[in-house]
Amino acid sequence: MMQQLIMAGGTIVVGVFGCVAYFFAANLILDRIYPPRGPRAGPNIARASAIRPWLFLLPAILLLGIYLVYPVFVSIWLSLRDASGESFVGLANYEWLMNDGKFRESIRNNFLWLLVVPAASTFVGLIAAALTDRIAWGNFAKALIFMPMAISFVGASVIWKFIYDYRGEGREEIGLLNAVIEALGGTEQTWLAIPFWNNFFLMAVLIWIQTGFAMVILSAALRGIPEETVEAAILDGASPLQIFLKIKVPQIWGTIAVVWTTITILVLKVFDIVLAMTNGQWGTQVLANLMFDWMFRGNDAGRASAVALVIMILVTPIMIWNIVNARKETR
Repeated sequence: MMQQLIMAGGTIVVGVFGCVAYFFAANLILDRIYPPRGPRAGPNIARASAIRPWLFLLPAILLLGIYLVYPVFVSIWLSLRDASGESFVGLANYEWLMNDGKFRESIRNNFLWLLVVPAASTFVGLIAAALTDRIAWGNFAKALIFMPMAISFVGASVIWKFIYDYRGEGREEIGLLNAVIEALGGTEQTWLAIPFWNNFFLMAVLIWIQTGFAMVILSAALRGIPEETVEAAILDGASPLQIFLKIKVPQIWGTIAVVWTTITILVLKVFDIVLAMTNGQWGTQVLANLMFDWMFRGNDAGRASAVALVIMILVTPIMIWNIVNARKETR
């Protein structure tokens, strides 16, 4: 544990001082090449000003190229090869995908997650943002709602796994949900093993985490609404509900869309929760977990890469739309 903390601290220190040293050295070298004084001071300053942003962007561009762009091309290459990555098999891995039952289950479950999680997280976050702004202890309530964002997906999964825990007939239940059901005279259930419905029990974890994110963003958007429009609606006799639905929500629709699509991208890549709680069993398999299974359990880089590319194809259009929409919001 101590060794890991030392390594993490060392990485932070080296990273911060490395960035400072790079920017200082880059500025120094650029000013030496194009000195901002002398007979050519004007053209030199203009050239240095044109080069300087790219010089500062260079480390980020290199890192993105190495860790994002290069892996895409490698994944495409591996998806056309066999399990070992040695023999070319063409589109055989994609043909396998179309005929694989687990892949179809993963697509169906991912689609179910897409329908439920972004909508529920955004809706609950919007309601929380509107209500917490109207109460005296709103900031404390916001802190409580936002707190799950500080927990890792695996940590949250462990917490909720205890909530759903089932010990078996005749044994004392430690799972909160089964304890409540038992106290009310009901029958305990193995909640995570109930087909179809277990997907919703997993979704509850991500909704619990992402509601805080949605609330913070939407709360800021609500506070940015001009008071004049709200006051005009009040003078016209609008009720609080009408003001919220017909005045406030339309003015923050762009922000709602950005929050929705951001959570959608996260949902398409959901992995930790499924792995930690069910490992894709009992009909809960999703694309990211399927990719992990084939890569690290099935030792098949070809099939794992094919699944990874499917995830990328699904995420990319939403990500582009999100960036375009976010840029419109900032203008």
